[in-house]
Amino acid sequence: MTRRSFVGAMAAAVAPAGDLKLGIASTCFMTASNPKDTIAFLERGRALGAAGIQMHLTSTEPAYVKRLRDAAERYGMYVETMAELPKGDVAAFERALAAARDAGAAVIRVGCLSGRRYENFAGYDEWKRWVEAARNSVFRAVPIAERLKMPLAIENHKDWTAAELAALVKQISSEYVGVCLDTGNNISLLDDPYEVVDTLAPYTLATHFKDMAVAPDDEGFLLSEVVLGEGMLDLRRMARTIRAARPRTKFMLEMITRNPLRVPCLTTKYWATFPDRSGYALARTLAMVRQNGGKALPRVDGLAGDAVARLEEENVRKCLARGVAG
Repeated sequence: MTRRSFVGAMAAAVAPAGDLKLGIASTCFMTASNPKDTIAFLERGRALGAAGIQMHLTSTEPAYVKRLRDAAERYGMYVETMAELPKGDVAAFERALAAARDAGAAVIRVGCLSGRRYENFAGYDEWKRWVEAARNSVFRAVPIAERLKMPLAIENHKDWTAAELAALVKQISSEYVGVCLDTGNNISLLDDPYEVVDTLAPYTLATHFKDMAVAPDDEGFLLSEVVLGEGMLDLRRMARTIRAARPRTKFMLEMITRNPLRVPCLTTKYWATFPDRSGYALARTLAMVRQNGGKALPRVDGLAGDAVARLEEENVRKCLARGVAG
């Protein structure tokens, strides 16, 4: 299959085009008020004015799934789900995909790594073993997605560089496998955020749309999600790129309210899984930090749980009000 026909086939696998109104991912509330029920989260999204939701299914029972679909259709909202890739037995994964299909989900977000590449692995051999296992897990998932006609969107979850993830998706070359493009994650891997979007946009079936802020740190830099329009990213540029490549893909807010993440790119351990990463990537990223790191980053230290929960909701409301353009 040619690249053009591949991209065209993937475009047909997602829901019809709409406006750029944001949906919300359940991970917007992962710090203090983590959603426990998919239908309840749909109701919460509706109250907040979201266009849709992305969350794992809390039940795959047919009656529950039908209630979710009926509610989404009644509210004029869309649903995207999340699932764990199969590690061994594929039965649970197949149930999750079948239930997502029956719920009317347009796409299922999956991730390969729970954690961060530069924190999880102490050496290159350990990383290579993980890569082999992750690829095997993805390739086990592909025939199930194809048989059930449910598109999978692999997130760039501080594991794959943009080039690595694009290469994996191109190798799979299936209309039912693409990318969940997170607009901020790969800054932690020293990828240029606009190159990430340019590289992955043609394969993007879902998004985690966010703005980011940075600050210098003794071991590298600090990285934070911030309210749309308050960070350093040119959100209009990113939205235009994604929209041009994938006009049917939905924009899903992932505004995580938490302390800044430390990216220790000046330590030896950080580089253990990047034997071929050039000094240019480091210099470019640190220059970006120096240029944009003049503001204090948001923190939740010292806040009680209910105060953090209120701040989560306030930040999401602000993002939804500002929309994709920031």
